[in-house]
Amino acid sequence: MSLQELTSNSSTTVTIPASTNGDSKTSAVLHRTLREKPNSVIASDGNYLHLDNGQSIFDATGGAAVSCLGHGNERVKQAMMTQVDQNAYCYSLFFSHPPGEKLAKFLVDSTNGVMSKALFVSSGSEAMEAALKLSRQYFMELSPPQPQRIRFIARKPSYHGTTIGTLSAGGHVTRRAVYEPLLNQNCTHVSPCYGYRGMKEGEDTEAYVARLAQELDDEFRRVGPDTVCAFIAETVVGASLGCVPAVPGYFKAMKAVCERHGALLIMDEVMSGMGRTGTLHAWEQEGVSPDIQAIGKCLGGGYAPIAGMLVGKKVVDVLDKGTGAFSHGQTYQGHPVACAAAFEVQSIIKEQKWIQNCHEMGQYLGKLLTARLDAHPHVGNVRGRGLFWGIEFVKNKETKEPFDPSAGVAWGIHKKGLQPGYDISVLAANGSVDGIRGDFILIAPAYNIAKTDVETIVDKVQRAIEDYFASAGL
Repeated sequence: MSLQELTSNSSTTVTIPASTNGDSKTSAVLHRTLREKPNSVIASDGNYLHLDNGQSIFDATGGAAVSCLGHGNERVKQAMMTQVDQNAYCYSLFFSHPPGEKLAKFLVDSTNGVMSKALFVSSGSEAMEAALKLSRQYFMELSPPQPQRIRFIARKPSYHGTTIGTLSAGGHVTRRAVYEPLLNQNCTHVSPCYGYRGMKEGEDTEAYVARLAQELDDEFRRVGPDTVCAFIAETVVGASLGCVPAVPGYFKAMKAVCERHGALLIMDEVMSGMGRTGTLHAWEQEGVSPDIQAIGKCLGGGYAPIAGMLVGKKVVDVLDKGTGAFSHGQTYQGHPVACAAAFEVQSIIKEQKWIQNCHEMGQYLGKLLTARLDAHPHVGNVRGRGLFWGIEFVKNKETKEPFDPSAGVAWGIHKKGLQPGYDISVLAANGSVDGIRGDFILIAPAYNIAKTDVETIVDKVQRAIEDYFASAGL
């Protein structure tokens, strides 16, 4: 590929603009690091990000599992421009609008009536914050009210967002650390469903589920079962464990505990939902439905900032008999352009049957990753579902001993992948063991990838991992 004209999978020619960065190594933007400015993306097309240094990077994670249609989809761009021409913004406290109504109906209908209302916000953190507030309001509007319900139980080392409320609900030690004195102490945490590290030797799945259910029940009883608003869990755990699905029967057991104590079940599908794991809603594969569900990244596919909260009929009915309103609101809530983008993304996915492709290509991706990497001495576990796969790295394969965090293994592999000659972006994270230790990478490409794309991803990821460990001296 030349630097000036790059051809996408859809045969669209993209002209790369001249870099505007000059030689500057600093930036006025508050990036993740203050000491080094990342390369700038100056164009994107299909599966590729084109950088200001001349590289074309295969985007194997769609950012943070976001770009489910890839980059530069013409239909989505046109839908957004049409909406800008018709109505770029209106305040959701005063008005409704067609794209918001269409998107909400699409989502409610997709659950076969299990969920009855939808709220649209701008990020997964906002969606989860709204879910926390709504669960509290639900108990305040029950007849009679239950004002003592002020607690939440989540899991270690979960991640549910960046606001003070959602960070309190999360159990990731590293991400909480700086803000710990500010966090809500009414959020407590139990063990995740994490078979690779959580199951005891000789323990079968049924016994493991029973043990986790007992742990949750014990926590309800410890804090006071009538003080808990909800149990919170990611349906398939994303950036805190690395694409870990629950073992069979887990969510049925957890919901039974919640129902026993009158608490709600909040399922966080910000990362794993909207088709990412092979069904539109990840909970469809678990045989249970949540009372409140958060959705996000693949709702709008990165074309506009949008996330959402879906609310079950039981919760809606209580509010309907009470105040008749959700006590919550944000300036850009239900933004018309974002809703138009999301509705077009979801329409394309449905029309083109991309979720079926996600399921099929996900099976192929998992098979290739396992075949190529499972024997590597520092690959502890390859796991995932749909096009949502994680690779966990260990210092000792037999004992599952993690690397010391100071080694920076996951981020080292991420950086290796970005180097010329590898040209692939994977999502690096750590803390899968205890919120501090435990390195892994995530792979979450677009739903419309072909077998050749899967093979490209695996080839590049395998080479980056092998070359990293060959040169790292670990």
